[in-house]
Amino acid sequence: VEVVGIWQPRQWLRTRIRSFFIRTFLDHDFSLKDFTRGSKQAFALVSNQLSQCKLDLLEELVAKEVFQVWKERLALLSDDNKNALTVDMDKIMLAAAEDIHIYFDDSGRRFARILMGFWYRTSAVISEGAPVGAKVFSFGPEKAKPVVTAKYEFQREFTQGVKPDWTITWIEYPQLL
Repeated sequence: VEVVGIWQPRQWLRTRIRSFFIRTFLDHDFSLKDFTRGSKQAFALVSNQLSQCKLDLLEELVAKEVFQVWKERLALLSDDNKNALTVDMDKIMLAAAEDIHIYFDDSGRRFARILMGFWYRTSAVISEGAPVGAKVFSFGPEKAKPVVTAKYEFQREFTQGVKPDWTITWIEYPQLL
């Protein structure tokens, strides 16, 4: 499936400029293309662990606040919606940086946050009344699978001496919760 879309030009330009700032001032090896590839892998891993309620394996990747919120949310999800969290890499139709923020705190620490949007197809049955992310037109005998959207926010501290790890600071699945 090929996804064709018209991105908001100002948003696209803003993410490219801020990506340039990260590469220029914070991390000379940063590449938005490589970050997107890595974020897709993290998204698939975290989604699959959430679908199986295996939160203990996510402590290194996910911020403590997000970890606690998802402990509570998973108890509220139906089995169908938990199944819809399962993501195969080849079912991810689109992964795109939706926003990038760079900020400094009063003590001189430097941070970047990147909000990523993911669209993926699922064979799970999504609960009645759930908002639909997108319609996929299907030709032939195969039934169109629903498209689910997810947003993950990644944060990294670029202060010298701090471990260079990206942490997931926000997770949202609008159609499933």
